[in-house]
This record gives sequence, structure tokens and C-alpha cells, in this order.
Amino acid sequence: MATTSSMFMYSLTIQPPTSVTQAILGQFAGMKEQQIVTASGSRLTIHRPDPTQGKITTIFSQDVFGIIRTLAAFRLAGSSKDYIIIGSDSGRITIIEYIPSQNRFNRLHLETFGKSGIRRVIPGQYLAVDPKGRACLIASAEKNKLVYVLNRNAQAELTISSPLEAHKPQTLVFALVGLDVGYENPIFAVLEVDYTECDQDPTGQAFQEVEKSLVYYELDLGLNHVVRKWSDLVDRTASMLLQVPGGTDGPSGVLVCGLDNITYRHSNQDAFRVAIPRRRGVTENPERKRCITAGVMHRMRGAFFFLLQSEDGDLFKVTLDMVEDDNGQPTGEVKKLKIKYFDTVPIASTLCILKSGFLFVASETGNHHFYQFEKLGDDDNETEYDSDSFPADPTEPYTPVYFHPRSSENVNLVESIDSMNPQLDCKVANLTDEDAPQIYSICGSGARSTFRMLKHGLEVNDIVDSELPSVPAAVWTTKITRSDEFDAYIVLSFDNGTLVLSIGETVEEVTDTGFLSSASTLAVQQLGEDALIQVHPRGIRHIRADRRVNEWPAPQHRSIVAATTNERQVAVALSSGEIVYFEMDSDGSLAEYDEKREMSGTVTCLSLGEVPEGRVRSQLLAVGCDDSTVRILSLDPESTLENKSVQALTSAPSALSIMAMPDSTSGGSTLYLHIGLYSGVYLRTVLDEITGELSDTRTRFLGPKPAKLFKVSVKSEPAVLALSSRSWLGYSEPQTKNFMLTPLNYVPLEWGSNFSSAQCTEGIVGIQGQNLRIFSIEKLGSNLLQESIPLTYTPRKFVRHPEYPLFYTIESDNNTLSIATKQKLLNSQTIVNGDGIQLPPEEFGYPRAQGHWASCIHVVDPITAKSTLQQIDLTDNEAATTIAAVSFSSQSDETFLVVGTGKDITVSPRSSTAGFIYIYRFLEDGKELEFIHKTKTEQPPSALLAFQGRLLAGIGNELRIYDLGLKQLLRKCQAEVVPNLVVGLQTQGSRIIVSDVQESVVYVVYKYQENRLIPFVDDVVARWATCTTMVDYETVAGGDKFGNLWLLRCPQKASEEADEDGSGAHLVHERQYLQGAPNRLALMCHFYPQDIPTSIQKTQLVAGGRDILVWTGFQGTLGILVPFVSREDVDFFQTLEQHLRGEEAPLAGRDHLIYRSYYVPVKGMIDGDLCERYSLLPSDKKQMIAGELDRSVREIERKISDMRTRVAY
Repeated sequence: MATTSSMFMYSLTIQPPTSVTQAILGQFAGMKEQQIVTASGSRLTIHRPDPTQGKITTIFSQDVFGIIRTLAAFRLAGSSKDYIIIGSDSGRITIIEYIPSQNRFNRLHLETFGKSGIRRVIPGQYLAVDPKGRACLIASAEKNKLVYVLNRNAQAELTISSPLEAHKPQTLVFALVGLDVGYENPIFAVLEVDYTECDQDPTGQAFQEVEKSLVYYELDLGLNHVVRKWSDLVDRTASMLLQVPGGTDGPSGVLVCGLDNITYRHSNQDAFRVAIPRRRGVTENPERKRCITAGVMHRMRGAFFFLLQSEDGDLFKVTLDMVEDDNGQPTGEVKKLKIKYFDTVPIASTLCILKSGFLFVASETGNHHFYQFEKLGDDDNETEYDSDSFPADPTEPYTPVYFHPRSSENVNLVESIDSMNPQLDCKVANLTDEDAPQIYSICGSGARSTFRMLKHGLEVNDIVDSELPSVPAAVWTTKITRSDEFDAYIVLSFDNGTLVLSIGETVEEVTDTGFLSSASTLAVQQLGEDALIQVHPRGIRHIRADRRVNEWPAPQHRSIVAATTNERQVAVALSSGEIVYFEMDSDGSLAEYDEKREMSGTVTCLSLGEVPEGRVRSQLLAVGCDDSTVRILSLDPESTLENKSVQALTSAPSALSIMAMPDSTSGGSTLYLHIGLYSGVYLRTVLDEITGELSDTRTRFLGPKPAKLFKVSVKSEPAVLALSSRSWLGYSEPQTKNFMLTPLNYVPLEWGSNFSSAQCTEGIVGIQGQNLRIFSIEKLGSNLLQESIPLTYTPRKFVRHPEYPLFYTIESDNNTLSIATKQKLLNSQTIVNGDGIQLPPEEFGYPRAQGHWASCIHVVDPITAKSTLQQIDLTDNEAATTIAAVSFSSQSDETFLVVGTGKDITVSPRSSTAGFIYIYRFLEDGKELEFIHKTKTEQPPSALLAFQGRLLAGIGNELRIYDLGLKQLLRKCQAEVVPNLVVGLQTQGSRIIVSDVQESVVYVVYKYQENRLIPFVDDVVARWATCTTMVDYETVAGGDKFGNLWLLRCPQKASEEADEDGSGAHLVHERQYLQGAPNRLALMCHFYPQDIPTSIQKTQLVAGGRDILVWTGFQGTLGILVPFVSREDVDFFQTLEQHLRGEEAPLAGRDHLIYRSYYVPVKGMIDGDLCERYSLLPSDKKQMIAGELDRSVREIERKISDMRTRVAY
């Protein structure tokens, strides 16, 4: 097979995965405050919790191009900075530090110990650190454990020893933790099972009797080797260890968490055990045992406690009581273990308690939560259970204990951080008639699941919205003197006059400012130290601090049509096409330059840059004329108003702005000329400060109205507000310093200006119609806005109404009581005090019950009502499996909603007692559903699709065509087309693409005359398909359960043969090839994005953009695949990617090429996420790569940014 592909795609991530697999706390910046470092798939992110505002902000995020399996923070004794150890799939241990001054991660050590990939005998699965930072233990799921000694050398740099082995063959590791032993030899506690006997016993008897033990491994620092120090048997269900403080703070040892019990163990102490309290209530099963899924230990002065979380999300506070000596001081001996109910929070993958009194919950599903502690639950009336009432021996029976869950008292939610994990399906559609489509997706699980609408934009914080007496044309704000901190006046220009408002506690009209109120205003500026300037059509008004007014009148029969100002210069354009230039004298008066400069056409706009630091003037003036040109004129005293350069445009310029902005290419700040055209196009071009040359032009279409540009300041960085039919903000991305242009999620404005007052230090004032609006922009980090609508159960699939902006979701949860069963329980039993209390499921989850299903269908309106309109609950232990909107030609093309369900489904091994296909009719423009009838099938339908005016259904491994009858569906045709289970259907014409759960895709053709379904081409690789879409008639794109994306194409000859007229007999009698179809699909592209694709579709994301493939991942990823148009671009990006693999090697030591080829060698794909790391390289490396590619650095950055901005955000 040829290694070069004839088709190339560029893979980009629009939203990185949002699920957090692990979070660690530490002082990674070397300062007093703590940061949180999270791992999401292959992404490492550092966050800064702000205790004053109760918010979490992301500081920096980096893709390590490897799977992060474990993280640990450690600190060398005596230092104030924490380092991060990463255990990944690279077969290496990585130690990194965060450098706050450069805002990046820096790799300190990379030690290879094994093969790459996730294997059961290669360490990396477990990682534990000695609390005093002297050593770390990295272990595999089986056999191998390596200890690294950490130290510092004479230069105070971190050093790492060669590994010390603590291997034990045929031993499985379940949990691992570093013991707190003060400054004695470091000890690591491990939960192990030796399976030697199980392996040799065919009867299975040995497996029933297998024992789990807690083992202490000691690192002898003197002899430099590791020994097994102590071992003892523990409960067989034990699955988690937590470190107990030692040394001067506590007794040392570990908490061992198992099913329904928690035990304190240590080599020189007795065992103490408590049961995990169970929920009490009518709907709860009193026999169900809980286990601990997450936990955290927190030390305070002279005390410590644990918060442990059960699988229901309930937090329990666990404490240890010490034996006291004669003076009342605690000794190192434990007296008892105590447990009590604390609060309920979402089920977490990691819990972190901050010293500032906050709790960070990295949720397993749904949004992550940031709580503040109100109290520590010491003085509430919850029952406390202690170890005196439970036997220490794990085999002895005991009476279970119960508690009543209640709403939170001890913690208070201060912030919810958006997370779309797990994301189960997604559709891109334009339902709001904006210029760009929105992304609709279903995500979350159980009662915390949501329907989300994402759109491209920045969040805007609205502060003031007040109506004005008539419609203003423009607005400015100005200070009175240069040293003022805040603005003093808002100046509004109307068609026939000017209104001045003063800014204070309230905003009021003032008349004694010296401004001319009888004419409209063209520009307002605070000039020099303490003067003001007003430019109006009939002249320029210079208002001194002592209210003296100097007036420069416009020449006779001419008026001023455009003006630009800065704090020392003024330039105006007259209606005759002349430009008049003024500069401030040493005495503060304005001096006119002797000669006027005539332009070739009418001047439409002007711009002067700010006066650079330490200079007296801005050297350049930009002039836009109606002959579609921009000219750059010099303002140097030697060559005033002489032409420096000219740029031709596609349409007349409507606005110009010269601004210095941070720049990723030079690393400093660069002068840009921003140009807005009457056609609604925005251009940004680099302006050379010496020669006035314009280079590196980037364009973007803003909307159909003429573009206006205004200089504003956001997050104390210069930004450009661009207004057309929508409002846009151009700013430097905080992390990469790349220029971003993002629409504001706000009303379209006609004019804007900076606004700064005591109440709002950094805002923007704008005009919308007759309203004056003041707003601020808080977050520049994320440019996707989310709105969510809560759903009832875990959503499985959803479908859009063919005409109206409505969606229909199917939701189902396994092992959950349905509404009917729950009601029956509540009505039937004699309810004892407090047992009948119904708790909100979004906080406490639904009552669990083995083998039960809860399922429903929702009508969702994301546009007008922004809520669910109707809920249809399924009864009889049925669960919805699939959904489609089908128009039946037998019913004069009326569209019906078709839902497939299964009764008594067991997920694994797959079984059910029956399947049904429900038919619903749309009423009230689709806002209501009316049940028509249901048809029984042998198995639950796993895929439904509208096909040539009938219904195509995948049931088991059969494909069927149904038509709509009066009492039920009528089966018209069926065929076995796949080996296992149909999971997806796509169609064009008579061709159907069927995906199998584990055997990739099969192309089937339907022959109408014969009424036959004939498979004619299938695949060579067994792909576990999760989603597919047709890219064109021959090509299909899809994803599989192992996290791959691929494009397959049908051979031209086979495709043409399948579509030949006639009965299809030639296809039926063609010779099978290796028990499959006669032909095979060819692999065009293959890529490993590290998230399981759950949906893929061909669509556009921006107005006027090309067709691209948008895919979504299970962990909340949004990604795109962009096809390349020219071979030249492919060669350029391939070479760039090759250089970056060498120069910017992945942080955790994984080889990038091998990582992207995890299961199948990467083919026909270029990794855009790696290419975009080019802008973060140091400038010497950028220059080197640019030299190799024979391009300039700017050119490379432009090509990289164009790949993204032309098709996406």
C-alpha cells in the first residue's frame, strides 16, 4: 500500500477535553498561594484559585501529546516551590516545574525505564511521593515497582537517582501511597494480591480463597536499596489507601477503604474499623453496600481530618482519636476511628482542599465545582459512629449504620466550571439565523445531564443600559487632565448638536464645559497636560484649563469631514480633499502646519497612532480615500505630509486605526494598521515604523454593514473593537499572544469608546439605536459561550425537527428506579419519620436499583423557551436506544418521530426480552408529541434512519425496511449485512452505509425492483465504530472506541458496478472474498486524537467558510478536520510538523509521531495542534525553522493562523 495519501486533512482542536482525570494542589509558582494542576486526557493545565472572588482562572494549558496517567506534587525539604511528576504512557518518568515569569512548563528530568504504551508490566499506572520529598515510587499494575531518590546538588538543582527495583512477580497492585514517617527512612504502602496459586489451579478454588495484603516497602537511604518491611492481610474488597499524618502531627499509617468499611492500619498499631453509613429512605435499598471512590486528607494546626466520598456523592468526615498521656497531651497511639456524614457534592475523580478554605471537586461527569467551607461540621446534630461498635476483623459481621442525606450545610457552592464530559452526541445547525451556525450537544450523566448550546463569542458583562432623548451618532469619553485616573465626561454627538454628561456617582448633563453644543462632533481628545479638543464640521475648538477657548475655523465653503487626534497632534480632512495637520507647541497651543496636502479623492477616514513613550509625536498618519486606497503620510518635521506608501483595497475604507499591540512573532509589541471597509471586511496589516511599509495583511469578513474600528483596552492590553452587523473584539490571546478576532455575545453597536470610572475601571461605552450601553469584558480565555438546559437522565441520542428549531432527546439510566416504581414505593410503605423526604436528584442522584431502567423522551426548545417543553416517560422497564425523524411517502410525506426501545436490557453480556419501535406524531409545530402505535421487534433497534420515504432500521445484525401501517409498522425487506450489531446508518441515493459494533463499515445497495439489500464492499480492519458520516458518495469518515478517526473510500469500479441498473444479480453472484463482501474499502486518512469520537459531521462553522468535518469526543473535546486544497500547502505543513517534532519535543517524553499512530500508522493527517505550538517557541528556534522552510517567521505564523480562522474559531 502506498504510504503517501492522495487526500490530506489538517486536524485542529476547537475545545480541548474538559474531563479532569486527576488534580493536584501545590505552590507551583514558588509563592505563598496554591495552584491546582489538572490532567485532562493529554492536556496539562494549571489553574489559579482566587480566594477573594471565589473564582478559578486558567493560567496556562499545554498538550503533552501523551496520555497522562498519574500526577504527583513534591517539594524538596527546605524549598518553597513544588515540582510536578508525571507518569504517562511514554515509558519514562518526567519531572517538570512551572516558570511563572515565562508562563510555561519546563522539563527538568526525563528518565526512561520501559517500553511506551499502556502495558500491565510497565510502571506509570501508580505514583506515590514521600511527604518530605525525598523519594518517589512509580509502579505498574503488575510486578514492577521502581523507586527514584530525589535530592539536590551543590548548585541547588534537583537531581534524580537511578531507579531502585522493588519487583515482585505475579503480584497485582490495587493502590499505592507514601507513608508519613517524618524524617525516618521513606516507606510506601501498597495493596497487593499474589495470584501465583490462582494461575496453577484450574478448578477456580484458589481464586475464591485469594487474599489481599497491605505491604510496606522501605527505602533504606543508608544502604540505598528497597526492602519489604511489613505485610498483613486486609479485607479482600479494599481498593483505596489514604495517608495518615505522622511524625509530630499524628500516628502515621494508612486508611484502607473497602466495600462498606474503612479500616485504620499501621505496623505498630491495632486495627480500627468503621462501617460506611448507608442512606436511609423509602426508595433506598437498605442492603446496598457503598464503597469510597475519592478522598482527601487535610491538616490544620495540631489536627487533621479526612473527607471521603462514597459512590452516591456523599462526603463523610473521618477523624482519629489519640490516647492522651497524664498531662493531657496526645501520644502517638490511636484510641478510635470516627465517621459522620458531612455533605453531598457531585461524584468526584479528585477532591482538593485549599488552605484558603475552599474545596475543589473535579467531577466525574458534568461541571466541576468550587466550594467554600462554611464550617467543619463539628457542632451539627449528625450521628457520629466510632470504631468501638465495629469488629476490627474483616470477616466478622456487624450491624449496618444509616444516615439521612440533607442539603449542604458545611460547604457552599461559589463557582461552577463548565465541563461537557461525557459528551454523547452533537449537531451543528444555524437555528438563530445568525451569520455562523451554533453547536448543540448533549452531555453529562444522570440528573446532572444537560443539553448545551455553544456559540462563538466572548462573554459580556452588561453594566448600564439607558435610553437617550434621540438617536446619537457617536460617543466619546475623556479625562480633563492627563494625570486623571478616570474619565470625567461622556460626549454624545447627535445630528444637530452635542450633549456632554459628567461621570460621577451618577451620570448627569453638564453645560459649562466649553464644548460647542450646537454642532455635531467629529472627535474629542484630552490634549497636552490639561486641555480639551473638540472637532466639529465647522472647525476645531481648543478648550484650555482656565476655560479660555481658541477656535480654528474651517476655510470658507469647506467643512471638516474626518478627523483624528492623539494627545499632541490633530489631523483633519476637509470636504475638498485637503488634509490639515496641527501639532502642539511648547506653550500648549495648537500650531497649524503651513501647507495643506491635497488627496486624489474624498477622504473617508484618518488615523494617527498614539505618541510612543519618550517621543513628541507619532511619525505616521494613515489616510483612507474613496478611491479604495490607504496612504501612509510622514509627519517627520523634515518631510511633513509626504507620501510613504500606498495600499490598494477591494472597497473604500470606512475606518482606520494605527495601534501598537503585543505580537507573538517579535515577542514584543508591533505597530499595526487596522482597516475597516465599506464592504464589511476587516484587515489587519503590520506597519513599519520607519519606512511606513505595509506587510502581512490578514483579512476577516465581519458582516454586511460597513466596519467601524475603535481602540479600547481590555485586561490592561490594547484591543480593537470592530463594529459591523455584529460587534467583534480583536485582542491578543493571553497565552500565545496570537491575534484573535471574536464576536461579542451582545447587541450590535453603532459606535464605541473606552470607559473608565471608579465603579467600572475597564469598560466600554457604546451606542445601540437610541440606547447608551456600558459593558465590560471579563474573560478572554475561552471564546465559546455555553448555555445549558437541564435534562432528566443520561442523554443517549438526539435529533432535530426538520423544519422548526426544536430537538428531541432520548434519555435512559441503568440501575435506576423509574418514576412509576418510585411513586409506588412512596405510596405503599408505612413511612417512618423523615424517610419519605424527596431530595433534588441533581444534587443527590436517583435511587439505585439493580436491573431497573429509567428512561424518557424530551422535546427541547433551545431558542425561545430555552427549556424542555414535554417529557414522555417510558414504562415497563423499557429504555430508549435510538431516535430518528422520518417522513413516510405513504402518509403524503408527513414527518413522524420514531423511537427505538428495549425491554429489560442487560448491557453486558448483551441481552433483552424484547424491542419496540414507537411512532409519534408532531403537534403544535413540533412542540408536542402524540403517540400513534408501537411495533414489537425481537431485539432493541440500535439504529434508525429515514430512507426513500420509508424507515430503515438496524435490529441486531439485520437491516430492515419498514413502512407505516395503521396499527403497526409493516416489514418490507430485510437482510443480514453485518456480523454482530448494526450501530449506525448513513445514506445517499440507494446506497446505505452500515456500521457494525466491532467490524467497521459495510456499504449496502438497495435494489428497488427486486426489493433486495445487497452488501458490496466492506473493510479489512475490525474497527469498533462509534460514529460515521458520508463525506461524499464514495467516502465515509468515522471514529472508533479506541479513539481513532479515519476516512475510508470505496473503489471507483465497485461503486460504479453497484449503481448499475437492473436487479443486482451480478452483485449477489459475485465471488465472496474471505467470507466477506466481494470488495474492500481503501484507507485514506487515519489519526489518533486521544478521545473517543461520539459524533462526526460535514458542515461549516463560520460564515463563508469551507466544508469541514466537525467531530466531538466523549471527554468534551470539539475538533475539526480541514481538507487541504493544494499540494504546496501539504508539503509546507508536513515539513513544519517534522521540524516541530524535533524542536518542540512533547513534555512527557512520548514520541509525537508514534503517539498519533497509537493503533494504526498516521496517514494523510497533519497535526494542527502541534503546528500551532510554533508561536510559543523561543525566537531563535522560530528563525531556524523559518530558515529551513525558506519563509519569514511572519509568513509561517500567518499560514498557521489562516488554517484556523478561515474555517473555525
